[in-house]
Amino acid sequence: MKHLLSIDDLSTDDIHQLFETAADMHDVQRREVKKLPALRGRTVVNMFFEDSTRTRSSFEIAGKWLSADVINVSAKGSSASKGESLRDTVLTVCAMGVDGLVIRHPASGAAVQVSEWVDAAVVNAGDGMHEHPTQALLDAYTLQRHLGSLEGRHVAIIGDLTHSRVFRSNVQCLTRLGARVTVVAPPTLMPSGIVAWSAAAGFETSYDVDAVLPDADAVMMLRVQRERMSGAFFPSAREYTVGYGLTRNRLALLKPDVPICHPGPMNRGLEIAADAADAAQSVVLEQVSSGLAIRMAVLYHLLAGSPEGGIA
Repeated sequence: MKHLLSIDDLSTDDIHQLFETAADMHDVQRREVKKLPALRGRTVVNMFFEDSTRTRSSFEIAGKWLSADVINVSAKGSSASKGESLRDTVLTVCAMGVDGLVIRHPASGAAVQVSEWVDAAVVNAGDGMHEHPTQALLDAYTLQRHLGSLEGRHVAIIGDLTHSRVFRSNVQCLTRLGARVTVVAPPTLMPSGIVAWSAAAGFETSYDVDAVLPDADAVMMLRVQRERMSGAFFPSAREYTVGYGLTRNRLALLKPDVPICHPGPMNRGLEIAADAADAAQSVVLEQVSSGLAIRMAVLYHLLAGSPEGGIA
């Protein structure tokens, strides 16, 4: 495997091997000198056509801590803002001999398309409403560190499912690791065709947050992605919070020490209350730390993990 475009690119053994490598990379964060020579002489370009803080920063740090030469390209500072096509932009960058391309783009399928144009290893850092594989990997890795094996564990994913690439990748990753997944959203934010998909993929759906929370071993809140909404998906922010937000009162429904996840950025007071975001069992900042370790592991396996490149 040369690229990481989707969770479907990974076998269960691949995921576990990435987690083992990530655990080693996690140790690097505690060192005084945070540097490994694994990717010395390699060049990685981060191409972000959407705004990002966590993903872009962690990929940049991951590459630098592995001793790669890292270059950041954004839409606003590139020729894309002058009307250059995505194809011309990536071919121009890759003509400079880069080894890895990390891409985020608002169009679903963009990463797959780019991988067909270039020889460099391509990592999907989020493509539209399609997938975000490294986010799903870091979420599962974080939960595994808290819960041990995810086999049989009940994970509730709550929020804006329609517009969420994180949800789509997480359902694939968590079910592959044996977790029982229930997704919860108002009817207007449930993706079309989810009944058939959930039956085929082996996850459950619900419209009732209060019925799902007491049985959950982990809770993942998803951001309401208002920038992707072209219409009114719920009457008001307050009504959404009352119906589907992780409020102070709903915290009391959870079993003790249930990990609370959020991929970020958080809309505090909308899908998650400050009491939940800052609760003792919140692992939001640990997800950020895990994300760096996972992305170091991904770059290592793609660019240095085996003589052929790819997941070793």
